[in-house]
Amino acid sequence: MITLTKLNGKEFSLHAVYIETIEAFPDCTITLTNGKKFVVKESVEEVEKRIEAFYMRVGLFRVMAQGGELHEQ
Repeated sequence: MITLTKLNGKEFSLHAVYIETIEAFPDCTITLTNGKKFVVKESVEEVEKRIEAFYMRVGLFRVMAQGGELHEQ
């Protein structure tokens, strides 16, 4: 789960696995695989960083010692 902030300032947790797209309209809009949309205060780049950290925490990705690139397990 990643924690994000709605435009009204309320924080919520979102399961990152269900994210299909992240776009800036100019506000960051997240579309889930079921079509539901969330508009959040965080930037697209910040959401991507949180998703990456979530995937690493749950073991979906690992960082290779050489180069620091992400690779699927």
